[in-house]
Amino acid sequence: MNKVASPKTESSMKSNFAAFAIPILVVTGILIYKFVLGYPGNFEGGDPNNHPVAEGIGNVLGLVYKGGFIVPILLSLVLMSITFSIERFLTINRAQGKSNAEGFVRKVQGHLSSNNVDSAIAECDKQQGSVANVVRAALVKYKEMAGKSDMDTDHKILAIQKELEEATTLELPMLEKNLVIIATMASVSTLIALLGTVLGMIRAFAALGTGGAPDSVGLANGISEALINTALGIGNSAIAIIMYNVFTTKIDKITFTIDEAGYSIVQTFAEKHK
Repeated sequence: MNKVASPKTESSMKSNFAAFAIPILVVTGILIYKFVLGYPGNFEGGDPNNHPVAEGIGNVLGLVYKGGFIVPILLSLVLMSITFSIERFLTINRAQGKSNAEGFVRKVQGHLSSNNVDSAIAECDKQQGSVANVVRAALVKYKEMAGKSDMDTDHKILAIQKELEEATTLELPMLEKNLVIIATMASVSTLIALLGTVLGMIRAFAALGTGGAPDSVGLANGISEALINTALGIGNSAIAIIMYNVFTTKIDKITFTIDEAGYSIVQTFAEKHK
C-alpha cells in the first residue's frame, strides 16, 4: 500500500531543503573535482601531475583541474546557484497558480460583481498557489462579514483588510526563502575566486623567482590556477545575480497581484454594503 506524504511532512522537507542540499552539493563538487576533472585520462601519461592532454574534452577538464584546491569549492558554489535557482523557479511558479494570475483575479472580480462569493471561492480552490490562498482567505472573511449585522461597514472592512494582511504575511516568506543563499553566492563566489587568483599568482611568481631558468611547469600551473578560479568565480557570480533579480521581479509581480486582488475585494465590499 502506497503511503502519501502528509502536508506537514512536505512542509518540513521544504523548510529544511537548504540544510540537506548544501552538504550534498559540497560533497558532489569535491567528487566532480576528484573523479571527473582529475580523471587520469585527462592528462599526459595518465598522471594528474602532468599537463592536460593536447586536445579534446580531456584538455578542458584537465585545465580546470589545474585550478587547484579552490576549484572544488567554486564547483560547489556553482551547483548551489543552479540547484537553488531551480528550486525557487519551481516554488515561485507554483505560487502563481495553475493559470495566469491576472486572469484569475479578473474572474474573481467578475464573481464578486455578480455577488457570487461562493463561485469566487471555488475559483480560488481551482487556481491554487499563494495568490489564490490569500484571495481565498479574504473571500471567506468577506462572506463572514457580509452575514454579520452587529458590526458597522467600517469595522467589517477593517476585518477583511486584517485577514488579507495576515494571509499575505504567511505566504510571502515562503516565496523569499533561500533567495538569500543565491544572493550570497554572488558575493562569496567573487571573493573565493579572488583568493584562488592570488594563490595562483603567488605560485607563478615563485616559479619565476627560482634560481637559473624559470620553472616553466610551475609558472604554467600558477597562471592556470589564477585564471581558472577567476573564470569560475565571476561566471557563478553573474549567474547568481541574474537569477536573484529574476526571482525578486517575479515575487514583486505576485505581491502586486495580491494587492490588486485585495483592493478589489475591499472596494467591492464597501460598494455593496454602504
